[in-house]
Amino acid sequence: MATRILIDHRDGPRHPEKAHRPDQPIQRKPAWIRVKAPTHPVYHETRALLRDHRLTTVCEEAACPNVGECWSHRHATMMILGEVCTRACAFCNVATGLPGAVDAGEPARVADAVAKLGLRHVVITSVDRDDLADGGAAHFAAVIAALRAAAPETTIEVLTPDFLRKPGAAEIVAAARPDVFNHNLETVPRLYPAIRPGARYYQSLRLLDRMKTLAPGVFTKSGLMVGLGESRAEILQVMDDLRVADVDFLTIGQYLQPTVKHAAVERFVPPEEFADYAALARARGFLLVSATPLTRSSYHADADFAALQAARARGLAAA
Repeated sequence: MATRILIDHRDGPRHPEKAHRPDQPIQRKPAWIRVKAPTHPVYHETRALLRDHRLTTVCEEAACPNVGECWSHRHATMMILGEVCTRACAFCNVATGLPGAVDAGEPARVADAVAKLGLRHVVITSVDRDDLADGGAAHFAAVIAALRAAAPETTIEVLTPDFLRKPGAAEIVAAARPDVFNHNLETVPRLYPAIRPGARYYQSLRLLDRMKTLAPGVFTKSGLMVGLGESRAEILQVMDDLRVADVDFLTIGQYLQPTVKHAAVERFVPPEEFADYAALARARGFLLVSATPLTRSSYHADADFAALQAARARGLAAA
């Protein structure tokens, strides 16, 4: 595990562990990846509801470029277990430090907000909580249970940490039966020491494989960023590894540098390369692939879930 500097980020910089790093200039984005500032009135309604419920979203904390579009359709990805992460990934804009206590009232507030937003499908993610014995797995289960009670028609996708050295955590989440279990590999194994130093590539693969064993009916999903210096061959190898783990859904999107202290963008991958990756992934047998510059794990997740169900039904009909 990488060394972590755990402080309350409210009393200091958002990313204290990155303060010593030399600045990496932020490149101008190409035309195909620019987005408009949010102006739709529903965006502001969604923002107000989330504030009223004292909820955190990865949309804001991770500086997602799609927040304007998604919130204008009342789609928000809830980030539970606080807004401070115990990891220090070089790509991530979420604050690093010592998290506070787990909020026992959060599951009910999440469920109430989802019901009021009228979501058909919701994505629940979290910060890494290496300070907790179960990595936050029981809190994920509590949120799922609250959602089932308050919004029984809403399908549930969880995007969890890797639960590194947290025995039994995967079993807790599997027993709660989300509809989709997502855990992102993020990048290729060679880049883990620089980009995702607190994680282990094969632990993440094992988690995805384990979830298929524990809950065979649950869709599994994983995502990659490109533009960090990975090679095409390395991306294809990750695809093969994910298929060995029987992962159903792969997302691939462009890495965008949040601040000058984060990992630099090595290059902006053009749309035609994303189309090529999508074709190669489909040929490997994924039920669904989303690969575009602006693809993120929860982008268009409601429509993607419907597409996953349809793809599985077609496969069963053809069997």
